[in-house]
Amino acid sequence: MDAATVTAETALAALPRLMIEPIVRAALLEDLGRAGDITTDAIVPASARARVALVARKPGVVAGLDAALLAFELIDSAIETNVLRGDGARVGPGETIATLAGPARGLLTAERTALNLLCHLSGIATATAAIVDSVRGTRAHVVCTRKTMPGMRALQKHAVRAGGGSNHRFGLDDAVLIKDNHVAIAGSVAQAVRRARAHCGHLVKIELEVDTLAQLREAMELGVDAVLLDNMGPAMLAEAVALVAGRALTEASGGITAETAPAIAAAGVDLLSVGALTHSVKALDIGLDHVS
Repeated sequence: MDAATVTAETALAALPRLMIEPIVRAALLEDLGRAGDITTDAIVPASARARVALVARKPGVVAGLDAALLAFELIDSAIETNVLRGDGARVGPGETIATLAGPARGLLTAERTALNLLCHLSGIATATAAIVDSVRGTRAHVVCTRKTMPGMRALQKHAVRAGGGSNHRFGLDDAVLIKDNHVAIAGSVAQAVRRARAHCGHLVKIELEVDTLAQLREAMELGVDAVLLDNMGPAMLAEAVALVAGRALTEASGGITAETAPAIAAAGVDLLSVGALTHSVKALDIGLDHVS
């Protein structure tokens, strides 16, 4: 399946617990500090039980539910959960995402960590979905970048997929992306590409960042797999797509939003690269409500 194919009909695979648990444990340990939840332990009897619901306050797309529920489980395995709207689901204000029941102390102690993860990751999915929706009907596919929060990359990139987007590189080791500083130090575009090709195996793709059509022509002569068309307007992007003529994947980047995306996608590029999806997204407002 090529990068421009929309895969909304494909089921979103859950991340393995092995990947999620260290992140959730670290977040809980940071919150528990040296003495645990002294507020809850002082006020709530150990025998108290409660039933609560994770409820959306604003419309959006759910992501990070597995991590949120794991926070409750790690605090108290006696907490029972019932998922109503999983990752990738679109929810409206007042819609219940999941219900939880069990020891009240555990529910209250895990609440903030669970909501921090769920609200942040659902914010990513919601922002992704907004751009995906804005370019629906074009060939363009929305991808994220490596501009992620330290330690959160796997969860953030999964949230992008929950919103209908796709992932760019997961790290420095899974593809070559030659940028302006690489070229400056190598001495030329050609030298940078030659060195990358000689160093990496035949399965590693090479992408080259270009700012001008002249650089793009040179990239095509070198036979790279993809070109990152940096900060080009729609008109120049259309020229770039025509110049490439299907010989490489074309990726537009540079401050793309749901408002600017349609014109950029209409230029015919394969990918819209959006760093803001993970580095500066607004959290989705989700609350934990007591159910009587």
